[in-house]
Amino acid sequence: MWSRPRARLWAVAGVAALGFLVALEVAARRYGLPGPITNQVREVVFAPKSGFLLYAGMALMMVVLTWRQRLIAAAAAIGIDVAFLAVRWAAGAEVTDGHPFGNGALWVLLGCAVIGVTRRTGRERVLLLQGVGLGLLLVAGRKTGDTWLLITSKTRPEVLDQYVATADHALGNPSWLAGRMLTATGAIGFNFLDIVYGQLAVAAVIVALYQLRNVAAERRFPGHHLVRTFLVIGLLGPATYMIFPVVGPIFAYGTGAEHWASVSLWADTPSSAHWAVAHLWPQTPPPIAGPHHMPFDGITPRNCMPSLHTAWAVAIFIHTRQGPRALRFAGTFWLIATLAATLGFGYHYGVDLLAGVVFTLTIEAALRTYDRGWDRSGILLVAYGATVFTGLLLSYRFLPLRMAEHPWVSGPLLVLAMTSVIYGYVRTTALWEPGTMPARRPEPLPEPI
Repeated sequence: MWSRPRARLWAVAGVAALGFLVALEVAARRYGLPGPITNQVREVVFAPKSGFLLYAGMALMMVVLTWRQRLIAAAAAIGIDVAFLAVRWAAGAEVTDGHPFGNGALWVLLGCAVIGVTRRTGRERVLLLQGVGLGLLLVAGRKTGDTWLLITSKTRPEVLDQYVATADHALGNPSWLAGRMLTATGAIGFNFLDIVYGQLAVAAVIVALYQLRNVAAERRFPGHHLVRTFLVIGLLGPATYMIFPVVGPIFAYGTGAEHWASVSLWADTPSSAHWAVAHLWPQTPPPIAGPHHMPFDGITPRNCMPSLHTAWAVAIFIHTRQGPRALRFAGTFWLIATLAATLGFGYHYGVDLLAGVVFTLTIEAALRTYDRGWDRSGILLVAYGATVFTGLLLSYRFLPLRMAEHPWVSGPLLVLAMTSVIYGYVRTTALWEPGTMPARRPEPLPEPI
């Protein structure tokens, strides 16, 4: 059984999470749109927008079940989805804004929650409810993120893209370079990176399932796993968007659709960016000039600083380091491909990626230090990562022109700042890993007198 302090901690966390969801629901309603709670509830009956994610959440929940229970849960989810499809087909309801499946997975999640409350006791109840909570949190995180992005577009009428684009000269404008390279590959390169970019959650679930593979046998969750990091990144990242709103080069310096048109895949896609400062991306880097706030539309999310796709890909990379060779290779591949996609699609500036790496390592260090009990090395690492992250944002905002005018100095300094956090994380966490101490050489016996 849980200790009372731990139970109180989980109770406080649950109340805080519920209050946060209610606050986001109220905020979304102010703009005439449904919030995360409404979107989640409607998927109980209506065609879900996140069918794959619902099944991924159910898969995470099933780590607490036996193999027989997993087969029953999977069969029930598929059967419910077939029934829903039959009813929609009979009623003539077309699925135009969602997936034709996913309701069954949500029903199984909710059913397991009911079973946990009514049919389980003690540790078995706690474990089952933990599994259900983990699956629902994954789905709720997506809904919460969508609402956060809506709020950023409505509450931040001005963006800081000119500051970030100017600072990006220190790195050689990597988004413009990657954009031209990806455009040269045509539809093949675009489709390949688009799959990698869009299926990041699937990669995360695969890694998480590997980490949680022994939960059913050990009857407990490991102290630290990828899902925790993903959820914290998704919670804190959008808060930074509110402080540092940026829309990205393809919107601020392009039409928002020219890259897709260039590969003849989305040629009819209308421009989704309004009030761009100029149509320069990816052919012409922006000029070095005094940056200022620029007004932007109330539709495009301000979701660039830091790059959360980079943050999540770095988290996947970190959590695959202790896995088998195939998993380590997959983690490395996903990180490299995600970095190429974020830049090549024009969604992020180079400096966004540096901030995303530091952001993730700081969160990882904080979560691992929390598990260890906040010792001195962990506190110093978290404080240093937070300081570097804050310093990066301040330099992008207040020193972009100087950075652009002296790229051979500012560029290496930016990379060095990120590298120092990487080095500190690797060095500190290596000391935390259990290891064997080298055997001491026996002292020679004193000679007999």
